[in-house]
Amino acid sequence: MSDLFVNKVANSGLITLDLERFLPTAAIVTFDLKDYLFMGLILKEKDYREALKTADWSGYEGQNVAITCSADAVIPVWAYMLAVSYLQPVAADVFLGTADEMRKHLVVRQIEAINTDEYIDQRVVVKGCGEVPVGDYAYAAITRALLPVAKSIMYGEPCSTVPVFKRR
Repeated sequence: MSDLFVNKVANSGLITLDLERFLPTAAIVTFDLKDYLFMGLILKEKDYREALKTADWSGYEGQNVAITCSADAVIPVWAYMLAVSYLQPVAADVFLGTADEMRKHLVVRQIEAINTDEYIDQRVVVKGCGEVPVGDYAYAAITRALLPVAKSIMYGEPCSTVPVFKRR
C-alpha cells in the first residue's frame, strides 16, 4: 500500500475566484447636501452655488465620493449635477447615493472590467466564505460576467461546491 496522498482538488483544473479581491481598498467619502440646506429643509440656489464656488475641494482629491442628502428634504436634480461638476475634476470617482451604494457600484464595476478570456471554457468556483463579507450583488455580477464564457460555475470551496451553471 502506498503512502502517497494525491490532492484531487489541486489536480481538478478548477479555478477559484475570490470576490474579496474586488472590494474597494480606498475609503469612500460622503458629500452630504444637508450641509447646504437653509434651515435644514430648503436648498437655495444662489447660496448653494456660492458655497460650492468657495468650498475647499482638496479634501476630496483622489477620493471616491458618494453624493447624498441625509436630511429629509426635496433636492432638485440640478443640485446633484452641480456637485458632480465640482467633484469630478478632483475625485477618483463620484457616485450619487450612499457610501454603501457606492461600494456596491465600485465592486460591480471591477467585476464587469475583468478579462473574461482567462475563464473561457474553464470550471470556475466562486469562493463562498472569506474574511470579509461580500454582498449577494457581487455574486450575481460575477455570474453575469462568467455565464457567456465559463464551462461551469460553482459556488463554495473546491472541496465542496454547489453547481450553479454548466454549459451543455
